Order: sequence, then C-alpha cells, then structure tokens
Amino acid sequence: MSIITLTTDLGLKDFYVGALKGSIYKQFPEAHIVDISHDISKFNIMEAAFVIQNAFFEFPKGSIHILGVKAEQTLDSVHVAVEYKDHIFLAADNGIFSLFLEEPPSKIFELTVRSSSPFPTFPTKDVLAKAACHLARGGTLEVIGKPMKELKELNTYKPVLEGNTIVGSVIYLDSYGNAVTNITQSLFESFGKNREFTIITKVSGYNIKTIRDNYHDVNGGERLAIFGTNGHLEIAMNIGVAGKLMGLKINDNIKIEFKN
Repeated sequence: MSIITLTTDLGLKDFYVGALKGSIYKQFPEAHIVDISHDISKFNIMEAAFVIQNAFFEFPKGSIHILGVKAEQTLDSVHVAVEYKDHIFLAADNGIFSLFLEEPPSKIFELTVRSSSPFPTFPTKDVLAKAACHLARGGTLEVIGKPMKELKELNTYKPVLEGNTIVGSVIYLDSYGNAVTNITQSLFESFGKNREFTIITKVSGYNIKTIRDNYHDVNGGERLAIFGTNGHLEIAMNIGVAGKLMGLKINDNIKIEFKN
C-alpha cells in the first residue's frame, strides 16, 4: 500500500486540491491519498509543521508526506526530499523541517525533478507530487535528487529562557479555540524543577498558576492550562473558545515565570 498524505494551505474553495489529487492518480492510479489538512493558514510553515508533527507518526512506515505550504522554489529554498524515521517528506527547504524534526534526518536530497508545466506556479502538483509518485512506485531518492548535507534552520520560533522565565509563543489555534504554544512539557519540567509558577498572557487578569490534567477540571467557561496529547502547553477554556475570548493570536507571547 502506497500512502501519500497532503498537508497544504490550498483551502477547499478552489480547484487546486482536486487538480493535485488528479495529477497523483494520473501518474499512479494505485496511490492511497490521505488529506491531513488543506486549511493551514496561508504561507504559515509553523502551523504546517505543528500539524504534520502530530499526524505523520500515526501512518505506516514508508508513507510519503507532501508539505505544500510556501512550496515555491527560490535561490534560498530548493525542493527537497527528507527521510526521517522511515517516512519521506517532500517540501521546499524553507525552514519547515527545523520546526518539527526532533533529530537529524537519515537522508536529505535536493530534488532534481522539474515541472513539465509551462506555468511554474503550482510546484506542489508539478514537482512534489511528481516526486511522490516516483517514490510510491518503488523508485529511489537517488534517481530524483542529489544528496544534501543540511537543511535550513529557523531558530526564531523556539522558546527563550530568560532568568527564571520561559518565553514562548502561540504557534497554533485549533478548531476548538485552544491556543497551543511552543512550550513543551519536557522543557517546563526540566526548567521549572517543581517550582511554583505563573503563566502570563497578554490579557491582564488572565494569569494561570495551575496545570490541569483534563479540560473538565474547571467549570464551563473557565480558562485553564493543560499539556495536550502532543506534549505542548495549551491555554484553553472548558466549553469555550479561549483564543477568541482571551484575544490570543498566532505569535503572541506566553510567559511562564518561576519562583526562585
């Protein structure tokens, strides 16, 4: 079974997703296509990284994942194929991999596949899907690419440690309105060392001093902090939309101040 997953910012209003899938089926009719999401905010590689990070490991090893967000090739952002934990990821080297790979990948290849379309405006279909079909048919990375040594790094999206404070940010707002941050439980525990703490958002009077185990540990409409299934700190609201009611947006700072 050859699984090809799609994570894009194409949306569902236009013909783009249909054309992308049609192109894959035309090249490889036996493909099993799975939509992870087409509702990534436009050009938001941080959001795309969060989504694929929390989805890919649920798929069988050998799955192929197309990341069609900010996928245009530039002088600083070539198209690549990355093998990581026995999965293959196809994307532009725009920094997205540094946002979700937890260890160095086993292989990195710059794609030499070229679009046959006279209009180079749809690389997700004309380059990444073409590479995916080659691999799904049993082809090798060596045929469609040349080895690379490293991927582009983006460090600006990582939490910063300042004295007794973790300074993180909101990286994702899910459909329930939960504000997911880039602060992980492992960082919280290793840095906090069981000290008392205060979670501070941009909204005055909305500080939080307790991590809950479940959303229903507080009354309906009350705010809470919780580590989600992905291990990231969430600012949430039981039966409510925390992001909207607390005015939280992507890239807003979230601070955790620990007592000395």
